[in-house]
Amino acid sequence: MSQPTEDHGPEYRHVDDMAWETLRFPGQHSKMVFHPRPERSTEPNTGFVRYEPGAFHPRHRHDFAQVWHILEGTFKIGERTCGPGTVVYHAAPHYEEDLSTETGGLMFFVQYTGPETGKGPIYDGRFNMKERKPLSEENLKV
Repeated sequence: MSQPTEDHGPEYRHVDDMAWETLRFPGQHSKMVFHPRPERSTEPNTGFVRYEPGAFHPRHRHDFAQVWHILEGTFKIGERTCGPGTVVYHAAPHYEEDLSTETGGLMFFVQYTGPETGKGPIYDGRFNMKERKPLSEENLKV
């Protein structure tokens, strides 16, 4: 991992240097290469989410903004079917529609503090989980 210079130069990370981590919804794993933490609270939550065939998430709400880029696979997002090359923008606040995939797939995510809400993405307990909790225990309003 390359650290920024004092003049805030770029940082470089390679996804192959990271292990897949458990994500909050069934059949999803992530490699988040940058993420907010106390010492860098405005850093975007940025990285890859891999979806196994049959993976899904229910409709839920976020106060941060985000962009998805579908790299592989076919996804049903709400009533729309989306494939590779599709970019999805969610303003803040927003609801993510039901998402499912029969093929599995890969997306690149950028989640960042919502300009309208001032709320940042939640990293701890959502992306870097040791064990996924039951869906019935998830707070789907946040």
